[in-house]
Amino acid sequence: MRPRTGPVVALMDEYERAMLALVRLVERLSDADYERPRDPQAADESCRSIRTVLTHVVSAGYGYAGMLRTAWGLPPRVHDRRDVPRVETLRRLRGVLEHMEATLEGRWEMTEAENNALRMRSRWGVVYDFEQLFEHAIVHVLRHRRQIEGWLARDG
Repeated sequence: MRPRTGPVVALMDEYERAMLALVRLVERLSDADYERPRDPQAADESCRSIRTVLTHVVSAGYGYAGMLRTAWGLPPRVHDRRDVPRVETLRRLRGVLEHMEATLEGRWEMTEAENNALRMRSRWGVVYDFEQLFEHAIVHVLRHRRQIEGWLARDG
């Protein structure tokens, strides 16, 4: 990523930091540990293994950028939800970050008024402004990193 300036930078930097912490966690695993079912009975199929969680995180990342693009009148990127093999974790999460950075191009200097004026209704029914959506995207990654850390600690 290139150096960025402006009020939006802190959010993007924290998003990138969260993603890279997730990458570091996953890169040290074997393929078998990555693929192994951790919670096979989970009601949400996205939360059954580390692979399904990473697939979900990548898909959600494109979804958050898509919500912003739609709110700004830009075409969202069609994302083909595909499984994320462990060896592709860094590349696929970098792709999400690059797409978000491209989505934010020209908006690094957004004012608080512009932030507050943007309203997006999520598919789960919550209405967000820009900062709320971005913070949700960051915390989404952090929560799934924590979920994976818990599985790994449990399995010792």
